[in-house]
Amino acid sequence: MIIRDLTPVIKKKIDKGKVIVFIGPRQVGKSTLSNSLLKDTPFLFLDGDDAVVVDTLANANTETLKSIIGNYKYVFIDEVQRIPNIDLKLKIIVDQIKEVQAIVSGSSAFDINHVTQEPFTGRKFEYHLFPVSWNEFEGNVGYIKAQQQLELRLLYGMYPDVITNFGNEYEILKNLVSSYLYKDVLSLAGIRKSEVLEKILQALALQVGSEVSYNEIAQLVGVDKNTVSNYIDLLEKAFVIFRLNSFNKNIRNEIKANRKIYFYDNGVRNMLIGNFNTLEFRQDKGALWENFLVSERIKKLSYTNSLAKPYFWRTTSQQEIDYIETNADVVSAFEFKWSPLKKVKIPKSFEEAYHPEFLVVTKENFREFLK
Repeated sequence: MIIRDLTPVIKKKIDKGKVIVFIGPRQVGKSTLSNSLLKDTPFLFLDGDDAVVVDTLANANTETLKSIIGNYKYVFIDEVQRIPNIDLKLKIIVDQIKEVQAIVSGSSAFDINHVTQEPFTGRKFEYHLFPVSWNEFEGNVGYIKAQQQLELRLLYGMYPDVITNFGNEYEILKNLVSSYLYKDVLSLAGIRKSEVLEKILQALALQVGSEVSYNEIAQLVGVDKNTVSNYIDLLEKAFVIFRLNSFNKNIRNEIKANRKIYFYDNGVRNMLIGNFNTLEFRQDKGALWENFLVSERIKKLSYTNSLAKPYFWRTTSQQEIDYIETNADVVSAFEFKWSPLKKVKIPKSFEEAYHPEFLVVTKENFREFLK
């Protein structure tokens, strides 16, 4: 089992009188993490995919909840977003059954929002669990083996089952994409046009590292701009993709309204375009490297509870920087190069305006960026 960075953090939150909430896509290890946290004590497991569990909890009052929980001191509810009014049930546990620690997980931000907002304010600790981070991966397999597998991780990604089933990566990813993206995501939003979702995902996969135009995707797919925007919002809430907005503050010709879109996992991205060729035969290795680094950095910011804000930067005259972070008054700039052929310089206008820290991230020093 891969030890997750959140484990020691969450252990300190157990039995503190609040619900522990895990959010994140399916198959990233939410249930495994919960089981590991509770492995030394009996606990009640309730599956939100089970119709009986859903019906029972949906109609439960305080006394019914006490009967369901019985003598258990710990309760884990998986796929909690599928249970109607679960926020009220969890509020009852926190307020009325104080000796019980509830841990819940959900794979959709569509419905789990009602678990993490009113009337639940102040009653929860919330954590976003991602596919395995590079730090977790290296901690599990060791420095040398991790370095040896860097190209594999760029191709097949960081889902736990993918990492631990060497040689079966393609089949696992195919099942993950078909079952999660083309079934779960559609059903969560009540959408039937899977071919539209598939085309939009493929368009986004091919534009990783580039600015995304909703108008261009709409023309390519054959739908209107609002439909593209709605699907992208849907995919973000399903934890498939995430956006970086453009950084602008001082320079007149900075791009102000555009965005880049990245996938949380390289393997999912590559499955969508059907390309697992090795890097030496790929024209998109720069995009793979960029998607890997940005997604890994997002994991780091989340797990360390950082206040840093991520962006990209470009001007109308085509000056650009791959990745920007701001933290209070500090601006940090990063360029991503798999194998730089020449020295990379920061654009003079950006340097003069923001006086940033600057790092070119390559396969030789990327651990410095992710640690």
